[in-house]
Amino acid sequence: MTKGFKVKLGEGGFGSVYKGKLRSGLDVAVKMLNKSKDSGEDFVNEVATIGRIHHVNVVGLIGYYVEGKKRGLIYEYMPNGSLDKYIFSKEGSAPLRHEKIYEISLGIAHGIAYLHQGCDVQILHFDIKPHNILLDNNFTPKVSDFGLARLYPTKDGSIILTAIRGTLGYMAPELFYKNIGGVSYKADVYSFGMLLMEMASRRKNSNPHAEYSSQYYFPFWIHDQFKEDKDIDMEGVLEMDKILMKKMFIVALWCIQFKPSDRPSMNKVVEMLEGKVESLAIPPKPSFYPHEMLENDGTINSPKTSWSDSNSCCVNVDIKIPNHSSLD
Repeated sequence: MTKGFKVKLGEGGFGSVYKGKLRSGLDVAVKMLNKSKDSGEDFVNEVATIGRIHHVNVVGLIGYYVEGKKRGLIYEYMPNGSLDKYIFSKEGSAPLRHEKIYEISLGIAHGIAYLHQGCDVQILHFDIKPHNILLDNNFTPKVSDFGLARLYPTKDGSIILTAIRGTLGYMAPELFYKNIGGVSYKADVYSFGMLLMEMASRRKNSNPHAEYSSQYYFPFWIHDQFKEDKDIDMEGVLEMDKILMKKMFIVALWCIQFKPSDRPSMNKVVEMLEGKVESLAIPPKPSFYPHEMLENDGTINSPKTSWSDSNSCCVNVDIKIPNHSSLD
């Protein structure tokens, strides 16, 4: 099926992905898991998770492969690879039009919203990042890699998260700081916000070689530009595309708010991305650490939003899972 694993598409901590072909002639991607003590759990978890999913913006699982200790997952083949090679400048990759970048961001938002609300269970991905967004031959985005994902009942309940999950740079602060709220679907919202910021800017959010501290963390600089009514210089970008990019930046800033309760749900994110940029308020400046939000009495201060109260669904230590009806 993989012709001796000759065509490698990529690799990561989980193992390697190879191109294969079924007897029917269908091209597939075969994800072979490493022979580690955790690979069995990851394998069962990914099969159980993605086997429930049927959405145009989520990669489709065709089947799985087991032979002794070898375990593989067979996915639909994505000929255009992962999103990261199109949003970060690399030799040999043609840049996408800004309008296409916006369309891809909207597709990703729809996919994550489906995971949170569209299945018979709620699925938290925990590893949304450019590398885990695959593109088909029409550049339709597909959320992929469910090795870290977890399934939760749609009814109210709380489940303890025993280990920090995700990729640094995209992980929500509540995974580190338990005093700002429990871990919920809002962790995926934060990761999407970091991804959206990188898609709009076509650059990494952090720049360790920056000359000034204000330039080290790009979202801070973007927020300051908006608050000071300054245009973000995008050379050679059409006015219509600038409007799309501005909308993406503002939505991203809302998604990466420090407190989970101040972030929108993914359904709200879709609504914001599809709406007019004039209707979007500039959110408070994102924070890095809890102490930046502390008042003199030691309590956390966070500006109110028009929708945060109705979407607060977290508890201090456990993962609080809301009813679908509360994910507005």
